[in-house]
Amino acid sequence: MILALDVGNSQIYCGVFDGPDLISQFRRTSSVRSSSDELGVFLRGALRENGVDPDLITTIATCSVVPDINYSLRACCQKYFNINPMIMRPGIKTGLRIKYKDPKEVGADRIADAMGAVKLYPNRNLIVVDFGTATTVCAITAKREFLGGNIMPGVRLAMDALESKTAQLPSVEIKPVRTSIGQTTIESIQSGLYWSNVGMVKELVTRITDQVFADDPPLVIGTGGFAHLFDREDLFDAVVPDLILTGLLEALRMNPSEATRSTAS
Repeated sequence: MILALDVGNSQIYCGVFDGPDLISQFRRTSSVRSSSDELGVFLRGALRENGVDPDLITTIATCSVVPDINYSLRACCQKYFNINPMIMRPGIKTGLRIKYKDPKEVGADRIADAMGAVKLYPNRNLIVVDFGTATTVCAITAKREFLGGNIMPGVRLAMDALESKTAQLPSVEIKPVRTSIGQTTIESIQSGLYWSNVGMVKELVTRITDQVFADDPPLVIGTGGFAHLFDREDLFDAVVPDLILTGLLEALRMNPSEATRSTAS
């Protein structure tokens, strides 16, 4: 079995594959201060609670945008699973042509999203919108060219900024709203968060389509924790919450020698 780990700024998203099938998913809050033992105990315990024997994990793939946790994560995999994990990083095979001015700047999560999208929807122009701590928009051509995209504050990050940087605005539940006019402070924040994201996605998709995909409109994919928040707005042609895990599985397929049994005692 394969354990795929997406380490984000807010959460670690974990998935277990049995062959090509994703059979289990779970999450925990990410912390740069997590030790290898804390991570190892959590992963083995969470696997058991989800009906997976930890000793059946033979391969681990990781994707991290939190550099300070990477040492502990690698040590955790070696100590608790006897595995050297495959780590998404510059230099591994992706099947993509990265058109960024400096390809090393592209986040591992964005590359994994793109790989997952290309795997699921080959030979299509694609726009991937990932609602994580940051909201990212990425454009990929039918020729597997990663053109670049946009990075914005995520939904929860925007809400946290309002709460922490203002004197009187409270934290609110993030949810879909019907009206664009809030009639209480809480409703006004909820409406602002919701409709600003709807408008942002529509505008960026329209502009990217006009600029690079005018002759062959792209398939628009939503992913990340808040993608389903916007289900009724017809922003996406498909919502694939586990897209990044699919990308990690594809990265493993293309780089089989990157994940090995550890020789550490």
